[in-house]
Amino acid sequence: MIASLNNAFIRATSHPDFGKLLLRLTFGILMLFHGVAKIEHGVDWIAAMLIAKGLPGFIAYGVFVGEIITPVLIIIGLFTRQAAFIYAFNLLVATLLVGMDKFFTLTKVGAWGLENEALYFLGGLCIMFLGAGKYALFGGKEK
Repeated sequence: MIASLNNAFIRATSHPDFGKLLLRLTFGILMLFHGVAKIEHGVDWIAAMLIAKGLPGFIAYGVFVGEIITPVLIIIGLFTRQAAFIYAFNLLVATLLVGMDKFFTLTKVGAWGLENEALYFLGGLCIMFLGAGKYALFGGKEK
């Protein structure tokens, strides 16, 4: 009886391509919210931080690539691995710019101060290593 239930569970949950799609949709859609906020409010504040660190302010416009273009590519499954690499790199840069003061902190509920940043960064890496799966534009054939 237990073996039969276990086999049924394995059959019902053994859909790695659907899991890849769910991962892509989750991280892609959630990141798009950040990109939309940059469209609505601009990136001048990011440019100011870059300039304060001695970097050219125009680099701030790269956030549109990392928070709009790459999430769309991840969602549709086109150039997924490359887009996920850029996505993760975008998170790394954002963390280095604004999050390093939270590295050794915990929130009031016991979460790591960089929990969200780590989640997005590692989600991007997971997508990069897993690829699109078959539920993607062109059936997941990586370009």
